Amino acid sequence: MQVSDEGYIVNILKHGEKSLIVTVLSMVHGKITGFVQSALTKKQLSVFQLGNKISFNAYARLEENMPQFKGIELISSNMPYLLTNNKKLLIIKAFCDVFNISLQENEPLEGLIGRISEFMDSLKNDDYVLHYALLEFRLLYFLGIGLDLGSCAVTGTIENLAFVSPKSGRAVCYEQGLPYQNRLFKYPHFALNKHIKPTSEDIFDLLKMNAFFLKKNFFDAHGLQFPSTRANLQEILSDLKDQNA
Repeated sequence: MQVSDEGYIVNILKHGEKSLIVTVLSMVHGKITGFVQSALTKKQLSVFQLGNKISFNAYARLEENMPQFKGIELISSNMPYLLTNNKKLLIIKAFCDVFNISLQENEPLEGLIGRISEFMDSLKNDDYVLHYALLEFRLLYFLGIGLDLGSCAVTGTIENLAFVSPKSGRAVCYEQGLPYQNRLFKYPHFALNKHIKPTSEDIFDLLKMNAFFLKKNFFDAHGLQFPSTRANLQEILSDLKDQNA
């Protein structure tokens, strides 16, 4: 195995005194976990931070062996924005945990990596929560948990879709769902139509729905622990929703 690529760091583990095992979501080759020798130096310390975008070469004698990363260079870092905003720091930790656990090694991230880049770029601005909610929504489809939001599960109509059933993951029209609205998720119109501008409450509702289906249909289904960083994010961002209500 020999590849050259660039991508975002989502996991860092110390290995020995000075080395690291680093996981990167790369632009072409998907998730790659590799060994970095003598990484813990003053010069390299700022490079190996969660969310940083790096370029790298990865080498492994055999496909089944863990590759070694060499020639690592920092492309961009969001740390200046994360260190001055606790919510941004917490959301990047949630992102790293959810995506590191749910994505498989060496699986191309076609249709997803572009959303990841958009989210990373949004950390410089104030719309990062929106971009993260949309990224997680895309992750549902990437993992095969795609929701059926094209028509009402009860009547088949494509008009007045207003809710999503937590049981089936299907859309429900307003008339059929209204008596049960407290048990249903709100239909994420803005996630399907980029011309619709969401409110803070709309974004929070999508995050809530994303978390439910990720936990139920992926993490629980595969016997995996749902990351506490993501579970706790709901409570943190509910405060954000209240502030913008």
